[in-house]
Amino acid sequence: MEISDKLLCLFSAEVERSEDGYVIEVPQRELDTGSVEAGDTYRVALIESEREEVSEDEPETPSSEPQPPVEAGEIRYVEIEDIGKQGDGIARVERGYVIIVPGAEIGERVKVEITEVKSNFAVGEIIEEDI
Repeated sequence: MEISDKLLCLFSAEVERSEDGYVIEVPQRELDTGSVEAGDTYRVALIESEREEVSEDEPETPSSEPQPPVEAGEIRYVEIEDIGKQGDGIARVERGYVIIVPGAEIGERVKVEITEVKSNFAVGEIIEEDI
């Protein structure tokens, strides 16, 4: 399949029936990243999706939701930008994703190992300070 250089975004969505036609919902992140603008007109191509088998070990996640930009066990260098309500350091990485770093102070650059990953935040343990 040939993909145009004019491709602005690519996402999976269900086609829903409405009173006078069909609706495809564009995920909010496509507007947030500036790929598309509300009120503008775009050409839409529909491609039949193939059903992927999900193993029993992996939870099924909708493909339209962004995945966390970090994985457990990953090593990252981060700068602490804020302090959370419980006194933990807060760093932000790709797409504003939050990494909570216990024991870190604002302005510190630290090397962390990601110990826990959730859909909207991760926890990192300091393995080297003041980098």
